[in-house]
Amino acid sequence: MRALWTNIDYVASVILFLIGLYAIMVKGNLIKKLMGLNIMETAVFAFVMSAGIVTDGDAPIMGAGAKPPFANPLPQGLILTGIVVALSTSALALSLIIRIYRQYGTIESDDLWGVE
Repeated sequence: MRALWTNIDYVASVILFLIGLYAIMVKGNLIKKLMGLNIMETAVFAFVMSAGIVTDGDAPIMGAGAKPPFANPLPQGLILTGIVVALSTSALALSLIIRIYRQYGTIESDDLWGVE
């Protein structure tokens, strides 16, 4: 039980990822599927940022003997790039959803399967 509390950030990331996966798999509305994808992306970002926290490392700017937790800057840079990619993916998906709605009059994926 103690291991669960010490890794609560990882557990929360997995739970968020599963919520997003549920939305993608079960929901029929394309906007809801896109929101599920955004939740999954956020869960991955949180997981990578949690993995970037170094607890027993030696931060050279802290001085000798000081070992507080600090954030590794490499995952932060990767996540910033990921946020830009996620934003552009969401914008493209929303524009495609608008195009689908104008063309077919619905954004329900179940209705789109029967449209010719």
